[in-house]
Amino acid sequence: MMNNFNILWQNKQFMMDTYGLNGLFGLIGILVLVDLALKGWALWRMARMEKKWWFIALLVVNSLGIFPAIVLVFTNEEYNKMISRK
Repeated sequence: MMNNFNILWQNKQFMMDTYGLNGLFGLIGILVLVDLALKGWALWRMARMEKKWWFIALLVVNSLGIFPAIVLVFTNEEYNKMISRK
């Protein structure tokens, strides 16, 4: 099994050049980190606000950070009011 990975690793540059994936992996990595951060922040906020259905929707829907960002923007005022009451 390890021998198969060695063959892939040896041909890495050929695969990158052939399929044009040189800059794509960096972009995908950045998008994954941004999505993870936004989703985590939105899930944390919905849990604190006790909004069960928004929490479930955020957990299920994978939208590359678009849906969590929208939820964070639209719940910002309500969240700030909730925090100031405590």
